Amino acid sequence: MKIGCAGLGRMGQRHANNFLNKTPRAELVAAFSPDPRELAWAKENLAPYGVTLYMDYDEMLSHEGLEAVVLATVTAVHAEQAIKAIAADKHVLSEKPLSTSDEISQKVVDAATKKPHLKVMCGFSRRFDASYQDVKAKIEAGLIGKPIIFHGQTGDKRDPSGFFVQYAQFSGGIFVDCTIHDIDLALWFFGEENIVKSIYAAGVTAIEPGLRQHNDCDNAVGIVEFYSGQIAYFYVTRMMAAGQEDQTFIVGTEGKLTVNQDPAINLVQIHDQSGVRRHIPQNYFERFSDAFTLEANQFTLAVLDDLPTPLNPQGAVHAVKIAKALQESMNTGKKVMYDENEQRIK
Repeated sequence: MKIGCAGLGRMGQRHANNFLNKTPRAELVAAFSPDPRELAWAKENLAPYGVTLYMDYDEMLSHEGLEAVVLATVTAVHAEQAIKAIAADKHVLSEKPLSTSDEISQKVVDAATKKPHLKVMCGFSRRFDASYQDVKAKIEAGLIGKPIIFHGQTGDKRDPSGFFVQYAQFSGGIFVDCTIHDIDLALWFFGEENIVKSIYAAGVTAIEPGLRQHNDCDNAVGIVEFYSGQIAYFYVTRMMAAGQEDQTFIVGTEGKLTVNQDPAINLVQIHDQSGVRRHIPQNYFERFSDAFTLEANQFTLAVLDDLPTPLNPQGAVHAVKIAKALQESMNTGKKVMYDENEQRIK
């Protein structure tokens, strides 16, 4: 599968590397970025391997033989670029979310529906993590009965560079940018057809006052209640001191499952004068590196062997709808209510 990578920032470089070096049935043939710094990286790391570089996305879509694109640009242009790629008859793997708006995200799904021969997937990377796949299998096997409570935490290591403040103007906010992964897991484990009853969130700005100008916070909690009698509780933070701390707890009627309860990068323990400790991943990609590789390979498999994609893009729209409501509730202090058709009533 001949694929092009749009966006060569922190995530785009990793996607490009995965398709270049870790996806045997794919060939990275093109890459796009409007940023001279990103293109400088690409000239050193991609061009020597035959990857053609573009400063114009539309020109990349016209690259001879191109069959698919992976979108790792800023969130604000995911939907526009996905729709353009679909119109150009290209398969699409988009970084999450499809958009900061569920209405705009739906336009991507509508465009994909008109071309059922194309594979269009939103990359919720945690679904490809071995531990979360094991949790899903155990829930489906009935190991903990009916899952009732989901507690998801996304904990980014504090970044003093100011990156998160700058990115907040594009990201849609901390729930849309970060908690969307936990929202997707909750829907996956509870059942993607579940109807939301109410949403409430609160947040604080503890270390990054610049976030306030973008109506965002660096620490927030949210609660989503479903008509199915299930509750999802989310905590998201950007001030972890030790490293990346993403944790999940699922409590069922007959048991409990946890993922990454005690974060560690491997099984090594350090014993010295300060005590006993372990190192933990320092960023999201370090924690989920293998998941990103599997995601790239499974998307490629779906394209080449005409198999269903592992994720339904309609679920990505639902996740954005919930994340957007959490962000709104955090900023207004008001609870968001829905009827049994998930139409907003308050």
